[in-house]
Amino acid sequence: MQTTGNHPVAPQAPAERVANPGVDLAWLADRIDYPLFQQCIHCGLCTASCPTYVETGDENDGPRGRIYLMRSVTDGRLAMSPEVRRHLDLCLDCRACETACPSGVQYGKLIEPFKIAMLQDVPAGAGLSPLQRLILHRLFPYANRVRAALLPVRVLQKLGLMRLIERSGLLKLLPPTLRNMAAMVPTLQPASNLPEVLPAIGPKRARVGLFLGCVTDVMTPQTTAATARVLQRNGCEVVVPRGQACCGAIHYHSGAEAPALELAMKNLEAFDPDELDAIVINAAGCGAMFKGYEHILPPEDHERAAKFVAKIKDVSEFLVALGPIAPTHPIDAKVTYHDACHLCHAQQIRNQPRQLLGMIPGLQLVPLVESELCCGAAGTYNLTEPEMSARLGRRKLDNIEATGAAIVASGNIGCTLQIARQIRERGGSIEVVHPVELLDQAYGGEG
Repeated sequence: MQTTGNHPVAPQAPAERVANPGVDLAWLADRIDYPLFQQCIHCGLCTASCPTYVETGDENDGPRGRIYLMRSVTDGRLAMSPEVRRHLDLCLDCRACETACPSGVQYGKLIEPFKIAMLQDVPAGAGLSPLQRLILHRLFPYANRVRAALLPVRVLQKLGLMRLIERSGLLKLLPPTLRNMAAMVPTLQPASNLPEVLPAIGPKRARVGLFLGCVTDVMTPQTTAATARVLQRNGCEVVVPRGQACCGAIHYHSGAEAPALELAMKNLEAFDPDELDAIVINAAGCGAMFKGYEHILPPEDHERAAKFVAKIKDVSEFLVALGPIAPTHPIDAKVTYHDACHLCHAQQIRNQPRQLLGMIPGLQLVPLVESELCCGAAGTYNLTEPEMSARLGRRKLDNIEATGAAIVASGNIGCTLQIARQIRERGGSIEVVHPVELLDQAYGGEG
């Protein structure tokens, strides 16, 4: 087998190679270890766990089919045609196939570089629109810009005019991407405004860094505040570094590798792992991105990234390992839990959120059918693939409603916004929260 640097590349196919593969094969060879393709034995056990395959029934919209397509392009046997691009674009990168795979195929390490490569050589009319690129790369990753952009919405909500505007049909005049964005915005709460250091309540058990995120702290600041209070009540001194930035997932998953790496380096600068027992995250997508820093950063930064990654903990993961203090305030409600893809599949965190919810007096936790099937949020997928996103969102809500729960909890901002949107559009009254918000309430909240 030939090699480029430390990375094996595809052996020359015996058949004629396509003249224009449509992607930079040398670039891909430097980022994908070819044996990762060969781990797939094409057994098909992944297909039942794949949201797009479950919806379309098309083999090319399942993990096995996509791996075959990517390998064929890498081998030079297939061009990156519009049809191939479409099947790969439709992938949510939810990683459910990794959980289902008996061979341990690391699907994320295949699809993510491929999506970046696809966007480096985009044919006319394909890829992100200028508006989508502006929103994803220039707005969302920057909390202050998102906060400023939402100021008119905040004012309209305070005046009670937002629902009137929605009912009037005026939002239909907006471009589709902006309409989708408007539909996702929840009732905005006051900013969390956390100080740089919050003292532990009771005996100090740990010193932790708290990651705020770019969208979470703006759209659901109550989640940020609840996370900080819960950590304090569990004996943690909470440090909120001012130099932290977006985790980089929005850029990275939409093909903009260079700015994603710049944001990653800012976070390595902001959080000092030697001074912290953990770096706590309350958004599954951000946590999964952080835990992948060692993989995406260049070799010269691997050692530094490894020290950082070793301290990254989802808030539920951290609290269970620390030994949570039992809450005493009852919550008399039926609650169901939706597994965020990048928590259960990318980080293998399933039991910890349920364990925390199970500690709350009076709370009845009921199971959710297809709990690990993606809700259709998938980071920014609901903006770039609104039709499939909506299909999966409706499917998820059908299952939630079937539980009879009054509250649905999930550990990722994208999931909570997506599910809440579906509930609003159906005229339902189910409350959507992060598990840490319920735990905070059971500890007594701000009081």
